Amino acid sequence: MDTGNIARTLAELGNETRLEIFRLLVKSGADGMTIGEIGRRLGVPASTLGFHLRGLVTVGLVSQQKDGRSVYCRAELQKLNDVLHVLEAECCIEQGSGRIDSDVA
Repeated sequence: MDTGNIARTLAELGNETRLEIFRLLVKSGADGMTIGEIGRRLGVPASTLGFHLRGLVTVGLVSQQKDGRSVYCRAELQKLNDVLHVLEAECCIEQGSGRIDSDVA
């Protein structure tokens, strides 16, 4: 995963409203939640919610599935895990061992 992809993903979560949306979807589990329910729960107007959801969907943090007239949103935790794993894998790589040494201050 390149630096730009990581930055865009983290930037989406750097906005308070988008972070609240993502956290709500994480709590809702695999069933997800309709766009209308997200708006009601968070008190976010539809146009504002649509803007924030587009950003989360674009970077892959949220997926959407249409069911009749409803659109269900689900948190894609694997995307966030992928970003965190890349960062974790780079931990201490400049020190040569690739691990954290407890003797280093």
